[in-house]
Amino acid sequence: MTLTTLLIQPFAEFGFMRRALVATLALGLSCGPMGTLLVLRRMSLVGDAIAHALLPGAALAFIAFGFSLWAMSIGGFIAAMLVAGMAGLVSRLTPQREDASFAAFYLIALAAGVMIISTRGSSVDLMHVLFGSVLAVDDASLYLIAGISSVSLLLLALVYRPLVVECFDPGFLRSLGRAGGWVHGLFLVLLVLNLVGGFQALGTLMAVGLMMLPATAARFWASEVWSLAAVASLIAVVSGWGGLLLSFHMQWPSGPAIVLLAGAAYLLSLLVGRRDSLLSRLRGRRAHREL
Repeated sequence: MTLTTLLIQPFAEFGFMRRALVATLALGLSCGPMGTLLVLRRMSLVGDAIAHALLPGAALAFIAFGFSLWAMSIGGFIAAMLVAGMAGLVSRLTPQREDASFAAFYLIALAAGVMIISTRGSSVDLMHVLFGSVLAVDDASLYLIAGISSVSLLLLALVYRPLVVECFDPGFLRSLGRAGGWVHGLFLVLLVLNLVGGFQALGTLMAVGLMMLPATAARFWASEVWSLAAVASLIAVVSGWGGLLLSFHMQWPSGPAIVLLAGAAYLLSLLVGRRDSLLSRLRGRRAHREL
C-alpha cells in the first residue's frame, strides 16, 4: 500500500471521512486564533471551564429533544454564557478572582450535566456528549461548524486591534475613553460559539483540546500575534487530518486521536521549537559558556 493511498484514500472513498475532515479543518482555522488569544490573556483554564459548562444545557436539550443538533447547540450556548456571566458577576461583587469563580461554576455545571444524562439517558448517551464523534458529523453539523468558523474569523478580523491591545494593556483602552468591556464580552461570545462547534465533533471534554494545545505549541515557533495564530491553526489542521487517519487505520476513537496528536505536537515543540524550547535554551547556554 502506497503512502498516497494511506493519506488520501479514506477521504476519497468515504463520505463520512470527507465531512469529518472539513469539520476539523473549519474548527482548526478558527480555534487557532481563539486559542492564541486565550493564551495571551492567560485564560487557558477559563476556556476549559466554559467547555465543561456546555454540558448541562446540552444534557437538558438532549433529554427534551433527543439528539437534535440545534437544540443541543442552543442549550449548550445558553448554559456556557450563564456560567460566564455568573462567574464575572461574582468576581465583581466579591473579592474572589474570576478564574476561581469559573472553576467553581464549571464543576457544578459538569456534575449537573453528568447527573442529568446518567439518570435520564444511558452510558452510551453520556459518552457521546462527553467525547463526541467527529466521524458521525452530518451535513447539518457541518454547516453549523463551518458557519461558526466563518463568523468567528470575520469578527476577529474586524476587532483585531482592540482585542490585541486588551490582551497586553486593558487599561490603555479605558485611558482613551473606550471601554474594553465590550471587547471582552465579544471575545467570550466567540469563545463559547467555537466551543459549541467543537462540542458537536469532539464532545465537551475534548473540544478545548484542539483550541489550547496548538496555541501553546505555537509559542515555541512564533513571536508575533498573527504568526502565533497562523502556526496554531496549522498545527490544529494537521492534527485534525492526522487524527482522522489514525482513527481510520488504527480503529482508534477519533476525538482522542486528534487531541493526542495535538498533544504530541506540543511536546515536540517544547523539545525542539526554535523559540524558548529546551533545545534552544541548551544551545543558548552552550554559546554563553563558549563566550
